[in-house]
Amino acid sequence: MRIIHVAPRYHPRIGGVEYVVKSVAERLAKMGHTVTVIAGEPNTDKPHEEEINGVEVIRWPTWSPGNAYHIPRQRSKLREFLTDLVKDADVVHVHNIHTIFSIYALETVKNNVRVVMTPYYHGTGHTLARKILWSYWRSHVRKLLNAVNIVHTVSKLEASLVRRDFACDAVVIENGVEENIRNVKWEPEDYVMYSGRIEKYKNIHLLAEIVKALNEEYGLNLRLRVFGNGPYRDSLTKILERMNIVFEINDFMPFEKYVHALSHAVIFGLLSRMESYPQSINEANAIGVPVIVAKPWGSNFEGRKRTLIIDTRWDLETITEKTYELIKKAPAEEPNKVPTWTEVTNEYINKLYTKKQ
Repeated sequence: MRIIHVAPRYHPRIGGVEYVVKSVAERLAKMGHTVTVIAGEPNTDKPHEEEINGVEVIRWPTWSPGNAYHIPRQRSKLREFLTDLVKDADVVHVHNIHTIFSIYALETVKNNVRVVMTPYYHGTGHTLARKILWSYWRSHVRKLLNAVNIVHTVSKLEASLVRRDFACDAVVIENGVEENIRNVKWEPEDYVMYSGRIEKYKNIHLLAEIVKALNEEYGLNLRLRVFGNGPYRDSLTKILERMNIVFEINDFMPFEKYVHALSHAVIFGLLSRMESYPQSINEANAIGVPVIVAKPWGSNFEGRKRTLIIDTRWDLETITEKTYELIKKAPAEEPNKVPTWTEVTNEYINKLYTKKQ
């Protein structure tokens, strides 16, 4: 097949959607399919093409204030380019309804080819301004989602939100992990870990409070390691400095180093209430690292071993007690079997790209 992916950005840019698209696109190419990714790129004035691991990558200039929205430049040329690009395509897979680049592409191609849309939708915006914008954006997106062939979500919770807010059903296929992750052993040391964007809504400060309480109430000697970047980094640093815990905040790491650090964490925590399906939890589950995740999206991982699902509205004493219980019982539990990206890619082919709809 000839398969085209549309994404707001692409590898080597770092991000959850970027990683998902790369993981699927490269495996499709290895299977013998012709794969093109057209992605937004803020650091260019004109489109340019390259090949990465068998995938044709077309980077289109965008304006991305605050690393958000990804507004396409040269829109009339982009419309002409996309219209021509999809003429011999079997399917176009568009990713992320939160960005203008992807929605503009979807508007252009929706009547000319089989279209799959993965929204990565979690129901609202991250800031007051974005929440207000969503009240207008949602009605526009609703019309587009009901015009595509298949809507795909990465979790049952996301599918329920799509059904509630956009009145359309979705095919659920969860994300996978790298094949060699299954061979990585959990060898805990003395730290709790977070990796991802550093935003206020990620509740990293709450994870730090849990570390402090575990040390003070249960005699542990844990430190907090944060890997990532974002607009809340300086504020988070000041908060952690006042908390009297040992901590470090580092930039994003290469994948191999990230997996190594993850495999030695006592616990991995992600306490954000606004996610679709965080890859970091999937990877921790696959290795066997105990995780703390927050409702409502944490319910996606219901039933997985070494996994504590909390409500961030619980009092700190309750959360800390349950976290301590997780630490104590986790070594006796079997790790989870998480699907690999190859297995997930085969599901894409069978359920999204070739199934009649």
